[in-house]
Amino acid sequence: MRTPRKAAALLAACALALALAGCSGSGGKDSEDTGKNEDGGGGKTVTTKRLKIAMVTHSGEGDTFWDIVQSGAEQAASKDNVEFLYAANKEGKEQAQHIESYIDKKVDGIVVTLAKPEAVAAAVKKAVAAGIPVVTINSGGEHSKATGALSHIGQEESVAGEAVGEELNKRGKKKALCVIHEQGNVSLEARCAGVKKTFEGTVENLNIEGTNMPASTSSIEAKLESGKDIDTVVTLGAPFAAATVKAKTGAGSDAEVNTFDLNAEVVKQLKAKEIGFAVDQQPYLQGYLAVDELWLYATNGNVLGGGRPVLTGPAVVTGKDVPALEKYTARGTR
Repeated sequence: MRTPRKAAALLAACALALALAGCSGSGGKDSEDTGKNEDGGGGKTVTTKRLKIAMVTHSGEGDTFWDIVQSGAEQAASKDNVEFLYAANKEGKEQAQHIESYIDKKVDGIVVTLAKPEAVAAAVKKAVAAGIPVVTINSGGEHSKATGALSHIGQEESVAGEAVGEELNKRGKKKALCVIHEQGNVSLEARCAGVKKTFEGTVENLNIEGTNMPASTSSIEAKLESGKDIDTVVTLGAPFAAATVKAKTGAGSDAEVNTFDLNAEVVKQLKAKEIGFAVDQQPYLQGYLAVDELWLYATNGNVLGGGRPVLTGPAVVTGKDVPALEKYTARGTR
């Protein structure tokens, strides 16, 4: 894997080492909110006071990326003797309502995404004012500090987009279609802007209805049919890479499909050369470190990152990286 910023990987690795140093084994009981049971096997949970930590994300229905984030969060919760609660909604207003409900429940910490900061920031500030520590993950990192959050864990979206633009230049591409599957999501817009900043060709954005996969596929297919000069499509989430591969066939297009994010299906598509490359931001690590940080803060006053974002990506993944990754994607942790 080629990491555009070695410091990002080093910082994430150091953060994980710090988190793991303060605890033992795994086990414990998961929250009934998730309906899942993650057991890393062996050992016992920590003996610290049982905490209740909630996560609120902007996940749309059926987005496998957030399954991986939750998997990491649940593993850390099991190890840290934490009851883990989860809620999601693609609309910022509903996200804010979920945060408010967790404030009322007096949880010990909240993990939240800032995809739509204008709708969510006030609720985050309210949580902080109520004495509930908050860690932001994945999106809206540039807005995290202003909300009073302890830190932000994720990738710098503009930097990730710039890495994609540079990779497209290496591949000799001339016209890119950047597919935005959630309008108003500041992180997705930053990715496409980053691509446009470094790509020497032209970039056109296409907004699709991400929660309606058949409609999304049709929109991409129609665009490829009318734009025969499009030689690459960049999707901003793993599920939309598969939709684009299907749309490309329907449109009779030769465009190379590339994507942000990684899952088992994307790894299969990389192996089959249906996708050129993917950008991995390690969602499992985002969920794991967020819960672990809140536990560390509650039990030892630790804050990761020293006031700066804890970067979990980006890393450009190609077919040659598949042998090292597929055992992890098969079990749903990458």
